Amino acid sequence: MIMKNILKNMVPVAAAALLVWGCEKDQNMVVFESGTNPVLSTTTTAPALLPGKEKDVAMVLSWTNPNYRFNTGISSHDVQYRLEFDTAGSNFSNPNKGVVVVSRDLSKSFTVDDLNALFSGANGMKLTPDKEYNFEVRAVSTIRSTAVPLTSNVIKFKAKPFTPPPAVELPTSGRLFLVGDASPGGWDNPVPANQEFTKATNTRYEITIKLNGGKSMLMLPVNGSWADKYGWNGSNNGNNPDGDKLKRGGGDIKVPAADGTYKIVADFQNGVFTITKQ
Repeated sequence: MIMKNILKNMVPVAAAALLVWGCEKDQNMVVFESGTNPVLSTTTTAPALLPGKEKDVAMVLSWTNPNYRFNTGISSHDVQYRLEFDTAGSNFSNPNKGVVVVSRDLSKSFTVDDLNALFSGANGMKLTPDKEYNFEVRAVSTIRSTAVPLTSNVIKFKAKPFTPPPAVELPTSGRLFLVGDASPGGWDNPVPANQEFTKATNTRYEITIKLNGGKSMLMLPVNGSWADKYGWNGSNNGNNPDGDKLKRGGGDIKVPAADGTYKIVADFQNGVFTITKQ
């Protein structure tokens, strides 16, 4: 009987404790209340993108603090900003729109090289170089998973991306020849006339030819001269036989192991070569 009365008296106490704990838990919850859309500004609406000026500052974007407010007060910690670039009229729906993420800072400086790569680079918006475009840019702020994104005003500007200089210096002769024991002519120099590459573009040379598997090759800008050469960016024959980085004055290039007809491409713009079985 005594034990029964003790248990009976403990029930209200436990309930009260749970109620107090629940109230304290509610009071400790961090709840998003409000924020202010950031205001975006720029130093120019016509950044000059010029080859040879890659390191110059082309544009600086600045924005105001969104002042995210939680029930615990205003917080600017861990705010992340996403700068979104798109061509005018696309409404930032382009799958290749440019996106630059900035943490906490309220400004971002872009060099000529930064913007040019963003607009026309392989990992950017993939726009056609040497053509002027109308762009739009906006800032989108986020903080924690509980806060909705806040979007700034849109700034319009014009810019003309350019074709960047080749990654590897072009042959001054405008010609390229294959030499090495991987080729039919071996290491004899000058090489046979049919070992000259075709100039497909100003920065791309190609040749389709029979190769001796597992042997070595180089590329010469002047037939009959060893004064200049192109190889791979490393020690002799240490390259990936299917393709690797190209270098002026580089090491011997090892070709694939099997004899056969291959297409060799020297891509000076991107600084690579490929050797593909035909």
